[in-house]
This record gives sequence, C-alpha cells and structure tokens, in this order.
Amino acid sequence: MSLDYKGYSAGPIEFDEEQGLFSGIVIGLRDVVSFAGRDAEELKTAFRESIEDYLAFCAERGKEPDRPYSGNFLVRVDSSLHRKATLCAQSEGLSLNSWIARQIDAA
Repeated sequence: MSLDYKGYSAGPIEFDEEQGLFSGIVIGLRDVVSFAGRDAEELKTAFRESIEDYLAFCAERGKEPDRPYSGNFLVRVDSSLHRKATLCAQSEGLSLNSWIARQIDAA
C-alpha cells in the first residue's frame, strides 16, 4: 500500500500484533508526523488527518511546513559517467535532466 497526500508520503507501515494496530510515519520531513489505524481505511484516514494537523500546527505558529522534495538535487559523479549519461540522453533525443528523470522513474 502506498500512501500519498498533498505531496507527502508515508514510510513503511508496521503492524503491532498486541495492539492490532497499523502505524507509520510521514517520510522526508525534519519533523516527526505519525499516524495509526486498525485497518486500511482507518490508516488512510489517519494519514490524511496527520498531514492536515501538521499543516494547521505550522500555520498556527507561523512556521513554514517542511516540503518533502523541491524537485531539484545536485548529483556529483565521475566525469566519465557524466559523459556516458549525456551521450545516452542525446542518442535518445532527450535532455540530460529528462533522461535521468526517466531512469529514476524506471528504478
């Protein structure tokens, strides 16, 4: 099960057999945002509510909420790998950014 809401994503879901409870955390944040539920529907609802609560909490305090990903990142690689990737992208008629994005998407 993949949980995504307003650009936020859940990490691995765990199950506590003693409590009969599924739980998880929102990944990609400095803050800790957790959620739990007894079944899939309750878990999904709790996930969405935890995001809404987090956003409301930040707004009340005038704090900008963490945004998990900006879409930009810097990758340092050996020059030969940079060249190889550029040649592959050009041979497919793509920009290097588009080619790398496709490779990540396929992974």
